[in-house]
Amino acid sequence: MKYSDIQIALQEVPNEISICFTITGCQLRCDGCHSPYLWKKENGVELTKNEYVSTLNRYQGFASCVLFMGGEWDETSLVKFLEIAQKMNYKTCLYTGLENVSDNIKQHLTWLKTGQWKKELGGLDSITTNQKFIEIKSNKILNQLFIKN
Repeated sequence: MKYSDIQIALQEVPNEISICFTITGCQLRCDGCHSPYLWKKENGVELTKNEYVSTLNRYQGFASCVLFMGGEWDETSLVKFLEIAQKMNYKTCLYTGLENVSDNIKQHLTWLKTGQWKKELGGLDSITTNQKFIEIKSNKILNQLFIKN
């Protein structure tokens, strides 16, 4: 599994400070994608277990969630990384353009964002979006957390 970026994210998971891993190799190729360089799995740098654990250790006590932007296409690697995050007491989230992911992935997630980007419908901050932000344990859709009053 390769990544293009590791950032601290403040808005993608409400009320959480997330360590965000942007994974390359996306097969969805959404129309209007702002990051087409993520489509090629050759792009990016291999995410090693050592680098991953080092990053999680660096932000222990500051960040509360590990967020993967993609990676569901490499389920084995993604699950291994999610398991490590859980063992280190991080909450976990996956942003995917798919409508669903396997139960194997879901059992290692706190939250899941689903749905392809569709410009005419907007993202999670739009009441017309096709995307869903789901709390896995309760299966509740929490899109209202993204809507500004």
